[in-house]
Amino acid sequence: MKHNRAVVVFSGGQDSTTCLFWAKQKFDEVIAISFDYGQRHVKELECAKAITKKYGIEHHILDMSLLGQLAPNSLTRIDMEVDHDAPEEGTPNTFVDGRNMIFLTFAAVFAKQREIHVLVTGVSQSDFSGYPDCRDVFIKSLNTSLTLAMDYEFEIMTPMMWIDKKETWEFADQLGVLDIIKNETLTCYNGIIGDGCGDCPACKLRKKGYDLYIQEKEASK
Repeated sequence: MKHNRAVVVFSGGQDSTTCLFWAKQKFDEVIAISFDYGQRHVKELECAKAITKKYGIEHHILDMSLLGQLAPNSLTRIDMEVDHDAPEEGTPNTFVDGRNMIFLTFAAVFAKQREIHVLVTGVSQSDFSGYPDCRDVFIKSLNTSLTLAMDYEFEIMTPMMWIDKKETWEFADQLGVLDIIKNETLTCYNGIIGDGCGDCPACKLRKKGYDLYIQEKEASK
C-alpha cells in the first residue's frame, strides 16, 4: 500500500488540525475533508476553511445535515444546553450518534475515488469524553468493515489515540505548530476560536492540557 497520500477528517479543532499538520509532514499529498452536519456554530466550518486556505491544503466540505436531524444533541440543537459534567450513565449530550462512523465512511468513499488508501482522524481513547466512537476497538473494526465493504484496502491512522490533552499540546509543539493550534483552531462548544469561552467541557479539557504542558516545559528548562 502506498503511503504518500492521505485524506484527513478535519473539523478545524485542536486535534484534527494537529493531525492535519502531522499528515502534511508525513505525506506528499494531503486532502482535508469536513462535514456540515448542522452543527450549531458555522464558525467551525469557517475555521476549517481559513486554516486550509492559509496553509495551502486542498479542502472539501460534504453536506451531512441529515445527521443532525436524526440524532438530536446539544451540538446541533440550540435549544439544548451542553452537558458540563459527564452523566453517571450513558453518553454526554454532546455525543452525536454515528458521527465518526459516518464521517469516516464518507471519507473512505471520497478517498477511494482518488485512489487514496490512508484516512487520518484525531480521535483519542485517552481523552474520549465518554464517546464510544473514539475508541481504538471501534476504529479497528471500522477499518476492517470499510476494506471489506469496498474491496479496497484502507488504513485509518490515529496519531492521537493513546495520548492525552497535555501530550497533544506537546505533539503540536514537536511539529512546530503550537501557536497555530492555540490561536487558530476552534474547539469551544460556544464557537469561540483560540482559547474559547473557558467554561464549556471542551475548553476546560483543552486549557487543562495546555497549562500542564507549559508548566512541565518551563520546569524542564
